[in-house]
Parts: sequence; C-alpha cells; structure tokens
Amino acid sequence: MAKNSFLKEAMTENHPQYEKAIQRKEPLYQRENDLRSPFSRDYNRIIFSLAYRRLKHKTQVFFAVEDDHVCTRSEHVNLVDSVSYTIANYLGLNTELTRSIAVGHDLGHAPFGHGGEKIINTLCKENDLPAFWHEKNSLYFVDEIDTLEDNHHIRRNLNLTYAIRDGIISHCGEMNQKSIQKRNEYIDLKDYQYPGQYNPYTWEGCVVKMSDKIAYLARDIEDALRLNIIDEKQVEQLKKEINMISSYHFDAINNGTIVNYFILDVCQNSSLEKGICLSDEAFEVMKKMMSFNYKNIYLIDRIEVHTNYVQLILNSIFQFLYKYETIAKEHQTNVIEALKKDQKKYPITIQGYIHWLEKYSQMRDFKRNTHYQNHIIYDFDNDSKAMVKSIIDYLSGMSDAYILKIFNEFISFS
Repeated sequence: MAKNSFLKEAMTENHPQYEKAIQRKEPLYQRENDLRSPFSRDYNRIIFSLAYRRLKHKTQVFFAVEDDHVCTRSEHVNLVDSVSYTIANYLGLNTELTRSIAVGHDLGHAPFGHGGEKIINTLCKENDLPAFWHEKNSLYFVDEIDTLEDNHHIRRNLNLTYAIRDGIISHCGEMNQKSIQKRNEYIDLKDYQYPGQYNPYTWEGCVVKMSDKIAYLARDIEDALRLNIIDEKQVEQLKKEINMISSYHFDAINNGTIVNYFILDVCQNSSLEKGICLSDEAFEVMKKMMSFNYKNIYLIDRIEVHTNYVQLILNSIFQFLYKYETIAKEHQTNVIEALKKDQKKYPITIQGYIHWLEKYSQMRDFKRNTHYQNHIIYDFDNDSKAMVKSIIDYLSGMSDAYILKIFNEFISFS
C-alpha cells in the first residue's frame, strides 16, 4: 500500500464529517492565543487528568509486581500511542487524533486488570446495575468522572470531542476479524450495549483498535518470561510454529520484532476498500500468539488464585462502605456525616470516599464546594442506587496500589 493512501480520509478540517467529529457535549472555554487543534487540546486534557496519572499503578496483566520493568496500564497506553502513531502517520491519517484516543482508551479500566473488571461486573449484576465493561467505563470516566481545573480554580468535566470519545468506547481489542471498517453513522454513544458493537466513526479510531492488540501480544510474553511464568523453551516452540505459517522468518519473539512485523503488515495491506487490515498470514500469526498467551499466561492457575484474592479485596471494600447508607438512615443524617464519625479509625478509606462523594453528590444537609462545577452524578435524595453507583465508580477508578493500601488498613491492628 502506498504511503499516504488514506490522506483524503484523514479527520482534518477538510473532511466532511469533521464538524461532527469535533463536537463537544458542552461549550469549552477558550484561552487567548491557543495554538492547539481540538484533538491536540484533548490530548493535553487527557494526560493532565487524574485518571491518566493513576494508570501507572494499574495492572496490565501481572498484578502488584514490584519489578519496575513489568508492563503497567500506563506503559500499555503509551505503547498503543506509539504503534497507532506509526501506522496513522504512514497512511496519512490524523496522528493528533490517534494519539488522543490511544492515551485515553483505558482511563476507566478496572484495577487488577481483566480479573478486576469481571469482579466489578459481578457487583453490578448483584446490585441490579447495567453490565460493567472497561470500554464503556472509560467513556463514562471522560464524560462524567474526571475533571480539570480551569483558570479560576473551577473543576469541570473533561468534555472531549466526539471522535475521541467514540474511539475510546469503540477500541475493544478482542476482535476476531482481520479487517476493521469505519462506520459512517453519527450515533449517540450511549447506544452501546456491549463491547465491539459498533466500529469506530473514524479511520483513526480503527487504527487505535488494531494497535491495541499489536501493542500487548509480545509485551505480555516478555513479562511472563521475566516473571518465570513461561520459559525460553515454550517461546522457542512458539517461534517454530509461527515460522511454519509465516513467509517472514522470525529469529526472535520479542516486543520489537513482533510490533515491527504487524505494523509493516497493516501498512502494506490496509486500503479504503479493505479497511485497516492484516494479511491472511499475519492474522494467522496473531491468532497463534493469542492462543499461546491465553493457554500459558492469561488462564493459568496463578491467575485464578489472583482473581480469588482480588474478589476478597473488592467485595470487602464494597461491603464496608455500603453499610454507611444504613447507618446514615438509622442516625437520620446523610452518608457523609455518618462516614465522618469513623474517619479516625479508617483515615485512608473514609477520607478518600468522602472526597469522592463531595465532588459528585447531591444530598440533604450537604452543601457542595462552589469550586466543583462538574456534573452531579449521585442524587442521594432521589436515586435509590446512588450509594451503590458511587462505590462501584470509586472502586473502578482506583489504582491497584491504593486498593491494597485500603485493604491493609482493614486488616492492620497496629
């Protein structure tokens, strides 16, 4: 495929869908002499956010690892940024848009990786809330949860452009097709009912969706080797099996080699007719690697033990906080006042949750700080699920490190 073959389809000012792509849910204040495009501005809004900062302490695959060289969620989104930039730049697409989607695509990912995601989803089901999945929660975080301070110290929602919000919820990397076509329909993103229901609205979003998988396949193998979960013999066997189906000869299975292979293949095989596309051969290589990872890394016994451990932690924190709704009713007060009575006993747990409620809640006998002009999302006076929603949102946004700190506060008697 020739370089810049998607140039006319890049989501820039010349694209017929550009005005829809840069729409925001609310007007956004404008500084004088701002040099950035709407997508570039959103990139900054994302990387300045608290949710982005917490990614450095969130699990990618291996939880609570003290080894500095094992991949975290933060490194993963930066790898996706790098891969998608290279592909988009070659194809002639808008790299400002791919970068913004990439760094924001996992902002709402649960702590403790996909195991934590499943446990929080179970909590939602048990409490009659909609299903939890991280793509939808990432959109929810950029729409409702995360805030930035403006020039007057006022906290406001991120209020990102449509194309970036769409790319975030459409990024589901667990795809079973070798090609991704963009959709033309401008939909309400709240219409999403399950992961991967719709393709992205932009070609840039399609590139990020493909890059998400490219970025983690070999990286997870490197980490598994480093942590002695797999050994070199297993990787050598994988290399032999891949070389049997590939015209390209792999001398090594490592992140640099694999990422380069897939990037080149996508650039050579993508077209407006086929979409952002892998060759048949590369798709078979990808499936072979994915099968290896599931068998030897993602579904091993140690992961099951880890899931049980995380389930104990998340359920313990949920039940601990949930009881304060009953306590508040018994004492005819609001939840914040009920929590404050135990703040000295559990300073880390309760102080953090009180701050969360103060930022997003409406309840009787409570006056919100005027610096918070972000959306109110927990109406304790009129929504019977406000308490449950607030706890689940709070848990889903936490880093692994912070959750362990809270749990240790529960079990410590020092």
